[in-house]
Amino acid sequence: MIKQIKRWGLFVLLMGLFGLFFYFHLYRYLSFDSLKTHRLVLMTWTEQHFFQVIFSFMVIYTLAVAISIPGATFLTLIAGFLFGKLSGTAVVVVSATLGAFIVFLAVELAFREWFTKKSAKWLQAMEQGFKHNAFSYLLFLRLVPLFPFWLVNIVPALLGVSKCTFVIATFIGIIPGSFIYVMVGNGLGHIFDMNETPNLKIIFDLNILLPLLGLALLALLPIAYQYFKRNTEGKSL
Repeated sequence: MIKQIKRWGLFVLLMGLFGLFFYFHLYRYLSFDSLKTHRLVLMTWTEQHFFQVIFSFMVIYTLAVAISIPGATFLTLIAGFLFGKLSGTAVVVVSATLGAFIVFLAVELAFREWFTKKSAKWLQAMEQGFKHNAFSYLLFLRLVPLFPFWLVNIVPALLGVSKCTFVIATFIGIIPGSFIYVMVGNGLGHIFDMNETPNLKIIFDLNILLPLLGLALLALLPIAYQYFKRNTEGKSL
């Protein structure tokens, strides 16, 4: 019984929180209209109780990522709006990394053993290749804004990536994208005053996307080097 609770407890808890989020319609607060209505109250609270608001926000952000609700981007904008560029980015990166690790841990505990037993030989071979270069692969997946954040939290847990590698690669890999959205959020006051809506697709602008893809390709250089080295040594034998 204790073993089953240890295996499934965290996963069931996250699923329960996910259900409660929609049951109580909490998603209605994740809207620009809601932020625009309450922005003066939020700014006042932040000015008067800065550290308390930051702590509360980090708890909310961490839980949002942990239960994989579709609202992390909006919360990132709020971080920039309330805390500024540097503090907002720091808050987002730490909270998102912690939330991602909670998902990783829940999936690893609940499904890793089952996945290992059920996976075919070709999948096991791919798993070994992924684990061998886990940091580079994860860094690539985090830097490219085309892969769903929740999915990149789950797959490494199933493939047996170490906890340390997952946390470090996630922390580093989400910094550029987080900073971009925090900068957008930092200008929300002006956007609201102009009665406009922020451009949430800004990260797909070529002027931003291409540098991110460049960084992502750099993350794959160690893998390319190892592949080239193995081929060179094989031909020389």
